[in-house]
Amino acid sequence: MDVSEPASISTGIAERYAQAVFELSREGDGLGKLEQDVDELGAAIGESADLREVLTSPVISRAEQEAAITAVAAKMGLSDTMRNVLALMAQKRRLFVVPAMVRVLRERLSNEKGEVTAEIRSAKQMSDDQRSRLAEALKASTGKDVRLDVTVDEALIGGLVVKVGSQMIDTSIRAKLNALQNTMKEVR
Repeated sequence: MDVSEPASISTGIAERYAQAVFELSREGDGLGKLEQDVDELGAAIGESADLREVLTSPVISRAEQEAAITAVAAKMGLSDTMRNVLALMAQKRRLFVVPAMVRVLRERLSNEKGEVTAEIRSAKQMSDDQRSRLAEALKASTGKDVRLDVTVDEALIGGLVVKVGSQMIDTSIRAKLNALQNTMKEVR
Protein backbone atom coordinates (compact mmCIF):
# COMPACT_ATOMS: atom_id res chain seq x y z
CA MET A 1 0.00 0.00 0.00
CA ASP A 2 1.24 3.48 -0.87
CA VAL A 3 1.60 5.56 2.30
CA SER A 4 0.88 8.80 0.47
CA GLU A 5 -2.53 7.57 -0.69
CA PRO A 6 -4.63 8.88 2.24
CA ALA A 7 -2.91 12.26 2.05
CA SER A 8 -3.46 12.51 -1.69
CA ILE A 9 -7.13 11.56 -1.31
CA SER A 10 -7.57 14.31 1.32
CA THR A 11 -5.75 16.78 -0.90
CA GLY A 12 -7.96 15.87 -3.85
CA ILE A 13 -11.12 16.35 -1.76
CA ALA A 14 -9.84 19.68 -0.46
CA GLU A 15 -8.97 20.86 -3.96
CA ARG A 16 -12.44 20.01 -5.30
CA TYR A 17 -14.20 21.90 -2.50
CA ALA A 18 -11.76 24.81 -2.86
CA GLN A 19 -12.41 24.98 -6.61
CA ALA A 20 -16.17 25.03 -6.02
CA VAL A 21 -15.94 27.75 -3.35
CA PHE A 22 -13.57 29.78 -5.52
CA GLU A 23 -15.80 29.64 -8.60
CA LEU A 24 -19.00 30.32 -6.64
CA SER A 25 -17.36 33.27 -4.89
CA ARG A 26 -16.07 34.65 -8.17
CA GLU A 27 -19.65 34.63 -9.50
CA GLY A 28 -21.44 35.76 -6.33
CA ASP A 29 -19.96 37.17 -3.12
CA GLY A 30 -16.69 38.23 -4.71
CA LEU A 31 -13.11 37.18 -4.17
CA GLY A 32 -12.49 39.96 -1.64
CA LYS A 33 -15.06 38.48 0.73
CA LEU A 34 -13.66 34.99 0.08
CA GLU A 35 -10.18 36.18 1.05
CA GLN A 36 -11.57 37.64 4.28
CA ASP A 37 -13.45 34.37 4.98
CA VAL A 38 -10.31 32.28 4.38
CA ASP A 39 -8.21 34.49 6.67
CA GLU A 40 -10.78 34.36 9.47
CA LEU A 41 -11.39 30.63 9.12
CA GLY A 42 -7.65 29.88 9.02
CA ALA A 43 -7.05 32.00 12.13
CA ALA A 44 -9.95 30.35 13.97
CA ILE A 45 -8.64 26.87 13.16
CA GLY A 46 -5.19 27.85 14.38
CA GLU A 47 -6.45 29.37 17.62
CA SER A 48 -9.27 27.04 18.67
CA ALA A 49 -8.63 23.47 19.77
CA ASP A 50 -12.41 23.04 20.10
CA LEU A 51 -12.94 23.96 16.44
CA ARG A 52 -10.18 21.56 15.37
CA GLU A 53 -11.92 18.87 17.43
CA VAL A 54 -15.25 19.53 15.69
CA LEU A 55 -13.53 19.27 12.30
CA THR A 56 -11.71 16.01 12.98
CA SER A 57 -13.51 14.01 15.67
CA PRO A 58 -15.16 10.82 14.43
CA VAL A 59 -17.33 10.59 17.57
CA ILE A 60 -19.20 13.80 16.82
CA SER A 61 -22.26 13.01 14.69
CA ARG A 62 -22.92 14.58 11.30
CA ALA A 63 -25.83 16.59 12.70
CA GLU A 64 -23.72 17.87 15.61
CA GLN A 65 -20.86 18.77 13.28
CA GLU A 66 -23.22 20.59 10.94
CA ALA A 67 -24.87 22.50 13.80
CA ALA A 68 -21.49 23.45 15.28
CA ILE A 69 -19.85 24.55 12.03
CA THR A 70 -22.96 26.46 10.94
CA ALA A 71 -23.06 28.30 14.28
CA VAL A 72 -19.33 29.11 14.08
CA ALA A 73 -19.64 30.32 10.47
CA ALA A 74 -22.62 32.54 11.35
CA LYS A 75 -20.85 33.95 14.41
CA MET A 76 -17.76 34.72 12.29
CA GLY A 77 -19.88 36.42 9.63
CA LEU A 78 -18.68 34.17 6.82
CA SER A 79 -20.27 34.55 3.41
CA ASP A 80 -23.33 32.52 2.43
CA THR A 81 -21.20 30.57 -0.03
CA MET A 82 -18.68 29.55 2.63
CA ARG A 83 -21.39 28.75 5.18
CA ASN A 84 -23.25 26.55 2.70
CA VAL A 85 -20.10 24.70 1.65
CA LEU A 86 -19.08 24.09 5.28
CA ALA A 87 -22.58 22.76 6.05
CA LEU A 88 -22.40 20.46 3.00
CA MET A 89 -18.97 19.25 4.08
CA ALA A 90 -20.37 18.43 7.52
CA GLN A 91 -23.25 16.47 5.96
CA LYS A 92 -20.75 14.48 3.86
CA ARG A 93 -18.29 13.98 6.80
CA ARG A 94 -15.63 15.98 4.98
CA LEU A 95 -14.86 18.68 7.57
CA PHE A 96 -11.46 17.08 8.23
CA VAL A 97 -10.20 18.61 4.95
CA VAL A 98 -11.14 22.21 5.88
CA PRO A 99 -7.54 23.16 6.86
CA ALA A 100 -6.27 21.81 3.53
CA MET A 101 -9.09 23.62 1.70
CA VAL A 102 -8.05 26.87 3.41
CA ARG A 103 -4.45 26.37 2.18
CA VAL A 104 -5.62 25.65 -1.38
CA LEU A 105 -7.91 28.69 -1.37
CA ARG A 106 -5.05 30.91 -0.17
CA GLU A 107 -2.91 29.67 -3.05
CA ARG A 108 -5.66 30.28 -5.60
CA LEU A 109 -6.39 33.76 -4.28
CA SER A 110 -2.69 34.60 -4.36
CA ASN A 111 -2.34 33.29 -7.91
CA GLU A 112 -5.39 35.30 -8.97
CA LYS A 113 -3.74 38.47 -7.64
CA GLY A 114 -0.27 37.62 -8.99
CA GLU A 115 1.11 37.08 -5.50
CA VAL A 116 3.02 34.29 -3.89
CA THR A 117 2.33 33.13 -0.33
CA ALA A 118 5.23 32.58 2.02
CA GLU A 119 4.59 30.29 4.97
CA ILE A 120 6.59 31.60 7.92
CA ARG A 121 7.11 29.85 11.25
CA SER A 122 8.81 32.00 13.83
CA ALA A 123 9.87 31.31 17.40
CA LYS A 124 8.02 34.41 18.63
CA GLN A 125 5.49 36.92 17.34
CA MET A 126 6.94 39.16 14.61
CA SER A 127 6.56 42.93 14.76
CA ASP A 128 4.96 44.83 11.87
CA ASP A 129 8.39 46.22 10.96
CA GLN A 130 9.90 42.72 10.84
CA ARG A 131 7.02 41.48 8.71
CA SER A 132 7.35 44.33 6.22
CA ARG A 133 11.16 43.92 5.97
CA LEU A 134 10.77 40.17 5.42
CA ALA A 135 8.07 40.72 2.79
CA GLU A 136 10.32 43.21 0.95
CA ALA A 137 13.29 40.81 1.03
CA LEU A 138 11.14 37.98 -0.29
CA LYS A 139 9.67 40.25 -2.97
CA ALA A 140 13.18 41.14 -4.13
CA SER A 141 14.04 37.42 -4.21
CA THR A 142 10.91 36.15 -5.98
CA GLY A 143 10.04 39.15 -8.13
CA LYS A 144 6.40 38.94 -7.03
CA ASP A 145 4.33 40.51 -4.30
CA VAL A 146 4.53 38.30 -1.23
CA ARG A 147 1.76 37.55 1.22
CA LEU A 148 3.00 36.30 4.59
CA ASP A 149 1.23 33.49 6.43
CA VAL A 150 2.93 33.67 9.83
CA THR A 151 2.55 31.14 12.64
CA VAL A 152 4.38 31.05 15.96
CA ASP A 153 6.21 27.83 16.83
CA GLU A 154 8.04 28.18 20.15
CA ALA A 155 9.75 24.81 19.59
CA LEU A 156 12.03 26.57 17.08
CA ILE A 157 13.73 28.28 20.06
CA GLY A 158 14.76 31.20 17.83
CA GLY A 159 14.93 32.16 14.16
CA LEU A 160 12.57 31.46 11.26
CA VAL A 161 11.50 28.77 8.86
CA VAL A 162 10.47 30.34 5.53
CA LYS A 163 8.73 28.33 2.81
CA VAL A 164 7.99 29.91 -0.56
CA GLY A 165 6.70 27.45 -3.11
CA SER A 166 9.03 24.44 -3.05
CA GLN A 167 11.91 26.34 -1.45
CA MET A 168 12.46 26.24 2.29
CA ILE A 169 14.97 28.18 4.34
CA ASP A 170 15.41 27.03 7.94
CA THR A 171 17.36 29.48 10.10
CA SER A 172 15.92 28.21 13.36
CA ILE A 173 18.12 27.47 16.34
CA ARG A 174 16.44 24.06 16.63
CA ALA A 175 17.68 23.14 13.12
CA LYS A 176 21.19 24.36 13.94
CA LEU A 177 21.23 22.32 17.17
CA ASN A 178 20.02 19.24 15.28
CA ALA A 179 22.75 19.71 12.67
CA LEU A 180 25.36 20.09 15.43
CA GLN A 181 24.06 16.96 17.15
CA ASN A 182 24.30 14.98 13.89
CA THR A 183 27.84 16.24 13.30
CA MET A 184 28.85 15.18 16.81
CA LYS A 185 27.35 11.70 16.25
CA GLU A 186 29.47 11.32 13.10
CA VAL A 187 32.65 12.24 15.02
CA ARG A 188 32.19 9.42 17.55
